[in-house]
Amino acid sequence: MARTLIRLTLLCGACGLAASSAGAEGGIRSLRQVPADARGQLYVSNRDPLLPSPLMKLPIGSIAPKGWLRNLLELEAQGMTGRLAEISPWLKFASNAWANKEGKGHGWEELPYWLKGYGDLGYVLKDEAIIRQARKWIELVLQSQMEDGWFGPRELRTSLDGKADMWPNMVMLNVLQSYYEYSGDPRVLTLMTRYFKWQAARSDKELAAGFWPKIRMGDNIESVYWLYNRTGEGWLLNLAKRLHANMADWTGGICTWHNVNIAQGFREPAVYYMQAKQPRFLQAAERNYQTVMGTYGQFPGGGFAGDENCRPGYTDPRQGFETCGVVEFMHSFEMLTKITGDPLWSDRNEEIALNTFPAALTPDLKALHYLTGANLVQLDRKNKSPGLQNQGTMLSYSPFAVYRCCQHNVSHGWPYYAEELWLATADNGLCASLYAASEVRAKVADGTTVKIAQATDYPFEDTIRLRISLPKAVRFPLYLRVPRWCSQPRLAINGKATEVKAEPRSYLVVDRTWSDGDTLSLQLPMHVSLRVWKRNKNSVSVGYGPLTFSLKIGERWQGYGNNPAWPEWEVFPTTPWNYGLVLNAREPAEGLELVRRPGPLAGQPFTPDAVPIWLRAKARRIPAWQQDKLGLVGRLPLSPVQSDQPLETITLIPMGAARLRISAFPTISGNARPATSVGHGKP
Repeated sequence: MARTLIRLTLLCGACGLAASSAGAEGGIRSLRQVPADARGQLYVSNRDPLLPSPLMKLPIGSIAPKGWLRNLLELEAQGMTGRLAEISPWLKFASNAWANKEGKGHGWEELPYWLKGYGDLGYVLKDEAIIRQARKWIELVLQSQMEDGWFGPRELRTSLDGKADMWPNMVMLNVLQSYYEYSGDPRVLTLMTRYFKWQAARSDKELAAGFWPKIRMGDNIESVYWLYNRTGEGWLLNLAKRLHANMADWTGGICTWHNVNIAQGFREPAVYYMQAKQPRFLQAAERNYQTVMGTYGQFPGGGFAGDENCRPGYTDPRQGFETCGVVEFMHSFEMLTKITGDPLWSDRNEEIALNTFPAALTPDLKALHYLTGANLVQLDRKNKSPGLQNQGTMLSYSPFAVYRCCQHNVSHGWPYYAEELWLATADNGLCASLYAASEVRAKVADGTTVKIAQATDYPFEDTIRLRISLPKAVRFPLYLRVPRWCSQPRLAINGKATEVKAEPRSYLVVDRTWSDGDTLSLQLPMHVSLRVWKRNKNSVSVGYGPLTFSLKIGERWQGYGNNPAWPEWEVFPTTPWNYGLVLNAREPAEGLELVRRPGPLAGQPFTPDAVPIWLRAKARRIPAWQQDKLGLVGRLPLSPVQSDQPLETITLIPMGAARLRISAFPTISGNARPATSVGHGKP
């Protein structure tokens, strides 16, 4: 077949539709976002009068992760999350109110947090042992419902000055939603219907009770929509309207500076937008994100400075971001991708997932720390307050409950990510939303089941290879995300190059009749880049595609604690860390040399010794930039900084592999003023 050249010309418009040569065989076009001008017929999507869903989640189990992502999931199953019941006092079956048919005993967010990810971990891996253990808990939760519709711990019904604390139930609803998506158990729909009728019978004052429920009620609204889309009972939308009216007002701005509340609460206006249909709600979620990141997120990694709460003046990259906040941010981005069809949310998701999340845990996923930051050079167990807001052990790695929220809530980070690799589209196609080696089985077009095998080492390589398996030839659109850092994607179908043009932050849509055995290769060329953080002392970060790079610092791991089966760790530096980058003034990225390790990708690539790529850079040490008296890295000096130290070649590794890390660097200039008193005193 002769080579077909299809040149795409981007046009203006709400979705950025591009011209294509379509015809009977379809064609290739570029879109700014996935359109929602139809309601998908093959998978559960928003019912009228909710806005149509541009993207829909596939049934859990449709996607089999492969490669490094599968290995991390298996490490999670073998590590802290998979075995947390052995060590967590909050997961003791005999004494937990969630495991009591009469709801007696203690039970708050810990069990739902853990089960939310633990169950999904089993479903994604098809691990029968985990699925059986999760179901033990779920069965008793289903049996706990009272005549009036309340379910779960009885003490929560009156724990807020006689009013119900509905926050833990919001998390358990997510557990039940995943269980239903995997099993189809109709008892879930019955329980949720009866529970929401109980909520609908509450007064506005009761719906607004408490701090956590009022701040996080957007989670409850999402569950109401989930049920409505499966049952179509109109009273549910009136309940959602009342919940929105009586919760904290995220539409008006940031209503709390607690980092986890922000990470999950900022999205609520966009969730309610599906019912309100007013653009101001969608705009409010983006404004919330920009408000937080504009001040507290001025460093690489995708998180923000919120070591418990965002605090004025505490914006340096040495500030931490709670592990709960990391995984809740990821979940918010996944939800917003489906609500908006905008690839920007997937970009934001992979930024924090690939650069910050891996370093929140030990490489074997058997321990985590409470806070992860962009610049951390010593992870000891000593108190860091007030440099970090809370007292106690914030930085060392432990499987035990220093702060029990993260110990349990970390569970859903990677399973949810794996479930969002592929999404269904409103026009009965498929979307590659997040790239990782995987295999998806899904219905397309007229209901035909397609299998697509994705082979790639992304984010450590730039090529995604797809192989299509079909029982018959069928036409359907395939959406391929073009990340915001990629300007010239390359596409080949069945080995033949196709000329395409697509802007960063868009989708390439290949709409054609596919046959069994067809192949597609998408290359997303990566380039070394620098980003200047003007609002944070003119510091710079180094990127390559979706990855940000950190100084490779020698690590000395020192165990502590009295449980040899579950060691706790402090990590100390063994090599200097106080470097500023020496950059070419005209071409700053020119002096950065990319090095690639030959051979196959390691199963756990997020370690200093296993990274498949690294960079060599020129740098000088900054003697005045030292650790403060608490052991925290000193605050960034204002760049450019003068240094008379020898020029050195340093190694930069992917940020996700660096537990000790300098990712926001000062820059060096021979004509700049010297840095003095760095890292001391109040901000």
